[in-house]
Amino acid sequence: MTGLSTRAVGVRDVAAHAGVSRQTVSRVLNEHPDVAPETRERVLEAVAELGYRMNNVARAFGTRRSRTIGVLAQAALHYGPSRSIEAIESAARAAGYWVSAVFADSTGEDTVREAIEHLLGQGVDGLVVVAPHARTLRTLDAMDIGIPTVTLHSAGRDGRGLAVDQVAGARLATACLADAGHSRIAHLAGPADWLEAEARQAGFAQELAARGLAEGPVVPGDWTARSGHDAAAVIAASDVTAVFSANDQMALGLLGGLRELGIRVPEDVSVVGFDDVPDAAYYVPALTTVRQDFAELARLAVAAIVGTAQGARLEPLSPLLVRRDSVLTRNAT
Repeated sequence: MTGLSTRAVGVRDVAAHAGVSRQTVSRVLNEHPDVAPETRERVLEAVAELGYRMNNVARAFGTRRSRTIGVLAQAALHYGPSRSIEAIESAARAAGYWVSAVFADSTGEDTVREAIEHLLGQGVDGLVVVAPHARTLRTLDAMDIGIPTVTLHSAGRDGRGLAVDQVAGARLATACLADAGHSRIAHLAGPADWLEAEARQAGFAQELAARGLAEGPVVPGDWTARSGHDAAAVIAASDVTAVFSANDQMALGLLGGLRELGIRVPEDVSVVGFDDVPDAAYYVPALTTVRQDFAELARLAVAAIVGTAQGARLEPLSPLLVRRDSVLTRNAT
């Protein structure tokens, strides 16, 4: 009985099967334009029939490109960053690139620098940095990176940043409550050291000021449902009739906490969240919230890295208000 071969299929095998030179196979695999269409098709058929798999390291020697995008991931347990990291991987794969991700503690600049140097040592073609804190941007500014770099979740605070317009999203949420007749509106804020939390609080204040409404209490939170639950007592002790929560997870905790205190949503207090997490439609009541297009943000980030967006001015993406059941229209008071 003949044993199964364990030798990987190589470029030499593909060339012999297609009846072409190894150089021609290399040109096809590296998407060189100077190959006849019928030859290209024959090589690709041989690749499929033999089950040849591209070795990115070997490919890099021929093209000086690894076709790999480095991703520095911070705060990956939170919905926004985790959704962005997932979307980047999908967008990179669609563009024919791989992703090499490094997770870094966001509390120190040294760990961020070490993570970036690690990715640069792998020969990545570009970097996508999930940068929710100002200190991460300072670290990037201090480094000579030398390859295309894009930041996400930095609220558009630097020239490399791609973002959903956080201020505009917060204004949408606040306007939704004001348009429903609420004049005493609280803000359940995200952590003070997050750039997006800062931008959402700024948008809340701007919308109230534009309408001539006094700014209601700002209750600190930390993005978790537990912090939203803890904020319920503060909200209940105030005279507000509506709350803009800086994310949906805190809104979930707030809904539960208010319910335990005998306060009905939306009959007594209306609530708007931010992010439109997949579960938001199934909260009780279903949550009115602001949706961010993380998939499009990732597509733009990958396009900027691989060169298909060169020269384009990448404006912040517009958020979308998703109306559900957690806001009740009332007479202005």
